[in-house]
Amino acid sequence: MFEMRRRRRYSKWNLTENLAGYLFMTPTILVVGTFVVLPILYAIFLSLHKVRLLGGIEYKFIGFRNFTRLIEDEQVGIALRNTLEYVAIVVPTQTVLALILAVTLNAGIRGKNWWRILYFLPTVTSSAVLTLIFMWIYNTDGLLNHVLAFVGLPTYNWLGDPAVALKGIMIMNIWSTAPFFMVIYLAALQDIPQKLYEAAELDGANWWQQFVYITIPLLQPVTFFVVAIGIIGTFQLFDQSYIFSGGTGGPNNATLTLVLLIYQAVFRNLQMGYAAAIAFLLAVVIIAITLIQRRFFGGERM
Repeated sequence: MFEMRRRRRYSKWNLTENLAGYLFMTPTILVVGTFVVLPILYAIFLSLHKVRLLGGIEYKFIGFRNFTRLIEDEQVGIALRNTLEYVAIVVPTQTVLALILAVTLNAGIRGKNWWRILYFLPTVTSSAVLTLIFMWIYNTDGLLNHVLAFVGLPTYNWLGDPAVALKGIMIMNIWSTAPFFMVIYLAALQDIPQKLYEAAELDGANWWQQFVYITIPLLQPVTFFVVAIGIIGTFQLFDQSYIFSGGTGGPNNATLTLVLLIYQAVFRNLQMGYAAAIAFLLAVVIIAITLIQRRFFGGERM
């Protein structure tokens, strides 16, 4: 009898405790459900339908036709190729540059606080403003071509030449995003125990050996984070490409990206179902590359 009462009391207490836990979780569940789960479910619904927006919203079920259209659409291939090229160049470059800047600032150079502020300024500046500034710099009669001509290098039509238009966006974004990752690396460097370097120095290790065998291995989890965030961010390239090309992805589709293609499908062609299918393609590519990176670059050690 006593055992039954004790079990009943324990069951009641356990129920109350669980209920309290779910009540504390309710705000998070509502936010995630409203702004993450429901949009994903609605995007799945849209991708399986042809949506008519003018004259009242109408949905026509077409199955996987939007997804099969992705294979046939030449614009999707161009946008995917441009996006992959952009990611493949920008992510490694900005990661290496961020690490170099962080190591330099962590070395105790004179006026390092002012250097930190100076380096970090591009990160807190509006992306649209930076793009407009660089469009002025990239003008055929702009600052960059004047500098190139002064040092005897060839000049380019950075805004109108398909061969260099995307590279102009790469240069701008590497310059503006590397300082953000520099701060992350700098915080990680300051967490490495100094006694490790002192012990290595006593054993005769020079600065390069300390960097290769102490700094880089201990920064591996941070590097995985930096690269993962960089991949996600670069795959979502939109505003710079939109401003550079006026929303067309020009010249000759040289700056067309997957996100810009999604914008065009929704706001120019009014094809919301097709835009949802492109968005799922983008999500699959990002997830696949992140998992590959995690598998081969030791993200599981984080």
